[in-house]
Amino acid sequence: MKNFKDFFTTKRLVFIALFALFAFITQRINFSGLVGAENQFFTVFQFFGPIAGAFLGPVVGVIAVFLAEVTDFFIVGKEATLVNLMRLAPMLFATYFFATMNSSQRTRMFKVFVPLAAILLFVLHPVGREAWFFSLYWTIPIIAVLLPKKYSNSIIARSLGATFTAHAVGGALWIWTVPMTAGQWIGLIPVVAYERLMFAAGIGISYVVFNVLFDKVLDKLKIEVPSDILKIDKRFTLKA
Repeated sequence: MKNFKDFFTTKRLVFIALFALFAFITQRINFSGLVGAENQFFTVFQFFGPIAGAFLGPVVGVIAVFLAEVTDFFIVGKEATLVNLMRLAPMLFATYFFATMNSSQRTRMFKVFVPLAAILLFVLHPVGREAWFFSLYWTIPIIAVLLPKKYSNSIIARSLGATFTAHAVGGALWIWTVPMTAGQWIGLIPVVAYERLMFAAGIGISYVVFNVLFDKVLDKLKIEVPSDILKIDKRFTLKA
C-alpha cells in the first residue's frame, strides 16, 4: 500500500485529473460519424488523446485516458452495448504506442504484434477477405516501429503509428461486431486516409503545444514537477 501511495502522489493525481478532464470535454465535440452504426462518432479527442502517455508515462497515461472514457460512458449514460464497450480499447493502445519512445525490444515487438493481430483478425472474416487490402493501413504502425530509431522516435512516426494502431484495433473489432459489406469497407479507404492524416497531425501539433504550455506555466508559477510525473520534451519548448 505504501508503494501505491508513493506512486500516486498528489501531483501525479492532479495531472491525471487534468488530462482526464480535458479528454472528457473533447469527447463531447464530434468530428465525423462512423459508418455502420448509428450515433457513433469520432471526436476531437482523437486529435490529442494519445499524447497523455508521453507526458504521464505509458501506464499512467493509459489510466488517464481510460478514466476519461469511462467517465464519459457513465455521465452521458451510454448503453452497455458491445459497440460502446469495444470503443474504449483503441485509444488505450494508441496512447501506449505514442508514449513508448526508446522502448525495449519486448515493447517494440508488442507494438508490432497488435496491428499484425488486427490484420489477421480482419482477413479471417469473410467480408474482410474480400476487402483485405483495407487492412494494409495497419502496416503503418509496424513500419513506424521498424524504422531506424532516429526516424521511429520522430513525432511524425509516433503520431501516425498511434492513430493507425487505434484504427487497427477498432477495425479488427468493428468487422466482427458491426455488419458491413466489402463495398463499404473499400469505400472507406480514401476517407480513412483523410481522417487519419488529420488525427496524426493533431496528435503531433497538440504534443508540441502541450510541451510549450506545461513548460511555460510551470516556469511562470515556479512549480517543480519531477520528470517521472510529467515528462516535458525540452526539444519542443521555447527554451530549445
